[in-house]
Amino acid sequence: MEEDKGFLRQDNDYHTLKAFRKAECIYDVTYYFAHTFLTVGDRTIDQMVQAARSGKQNLAEGNIDGVASREMEIKLTNVNRASLHELLLDYEDFLRVRGLEQWSASDPRCIQTRAFCKTHLDSAVYREKIRERSAETIANIAITLIHQCDVLIRGLIEWQKRDFKAHGGIKEEMYRARKEWQRRNGWNGGDGLNGR
Repeated sequence: MEEDKGFLRQDNDYHTLKAFRKAECIYDVTYYFAHTFLTVGDRTIDQMVQAARSGKQNLAEGNIDGVASREMEIKLTNVNRASLHELLLDYEDFLRVRGLEQWSASDPRCIQTRAFCKTHLDSAVYREKIRERSAETIANIAITLIHQCDVLIRGLIEWQKRDFKAHGGIKEEMYRARKEWQRRNGWNGGDGLNGR
């Protein structure tokens, strides 16, 4: 049976989104960081891991929910962004209260980290490399990843808004698909109940 692609697009694959792949890197870095550098019993461990998880999972959920609700897609993508900003504050707080350095944008370490993070979207690379780094360095890597992911998410939200303006929501897609089916099948509004 041939798939009807008139509405309810089913080709969404959030794994291909750069923002999702970067969010996955953030989650893996955060999981390691929180369980390595925070004290057992510190509620911040769960809060940071959950914020990182939400930052990833809401992209996936929004992408899939977007099939039937563009509004929900945009909302969940923005929830993702909010979760990552919550996580960003946790990393900044970690550095500040411990007297560690948050790298400035012009710091050579920050410039090098930005360049590396921009081209590496495989979370396995980060899981391997962070084991050799200090808490300060890992926190700064996470901050860099979060800022880059935020740029990608803002771009994704703008695309979602443009797509909604151009194509509307599910009701409009369904209406267009029905009218196109009627046109192709020569349906002229006869009595569908009696098959006439």
